Amino acid sequence: MTTIYAPPVFSLRFYPIWRRNFLVWKKLMAASIIGNIAEPLITLIAFGYGLGSILKEIDGIPYIHYLASGSICMSVMMASSFEALYSAYSRMSVQRTWDALMNAPLALDDIVLAELLWAATKSLFSGVAILCVMFALGIGLHPQVLLVLPVLFLAGMTFSALGLIMNALAKGYDFFTYYFTLILTPMTFLSGVYYPVAQLPSWLQTVSQFLPLSAAVNLVRPLVLGGWPQAPLLDLAVLAFYCCAGFYVAVIFTRRRF
Repeated sequence: MTTIYAPPVFSLRFYPIWRRNFLVWKKLMAASIIGNIAEPLITLIAFGYGLGSILKEIDGIPYIHYLASGSICMSVMMASSFEALYSAYSRMSVQRTWDALMNAPLALDDIVLAELLWAATKSLFSGVAILCVMFALGIGLHPQVLLVLPVLFLAGMTFSALGLIMNALAKGYDFFTYYFTLILTPMTFLSGVYYPVAQLPSWLQTVSQFLPLSAAVNLVRPLVLGGWPQAPLLDLAVLAFYCCAGFYVAVIFTRRRF
């Protein structure tokens, strides 16, 4: 008998679940995309032009370009987290969709994997929407920007995995407020989205090096600006570690819950 600590079992049975979530999302596609990009878009315009009129450049980069290349990572983080928290919890605990799915020839691991990949996919849609706005503003018009898409998808999987851990532990929607307030919001300010990490105290700079959002920003920002990341393997390793470890822990806690 499989224990709750056994490695996750992967199969293509996740795809019908992913497709089911996608078909449901299509009915509310416009409202969903607008909701996911509204906050980063407002931040980009308000801070990019407002603060950017005072703070012209950071390290020789126009501030709105600097902010845009960080905001797209923040958008992916928030979109994947919302889906892996509120939407996944609704399907798991409120609508009882997961219970119905497990009456089919599906395993719990298939459902968790499908939720991970669907949340990452949905966050990628938000990232692409933000990219389109950036292109309209003349930001990121470089060949390297195509490499941003797989990075955003990996970042989406990473934050989806972390969100699914909270989903498995949650007793209600209010529980997620702690995660956003105590984890995601501080991470946003420590990861170089709004200003260089070098402006932080040395001990916070050390903390920032191990944050998944910092890794995503380190990879995406140079590509958007037409350059190349300084340490891509290290940043990819950080994202991959959080993604794999987070998914494994999420599977364990979800098995324990069921």
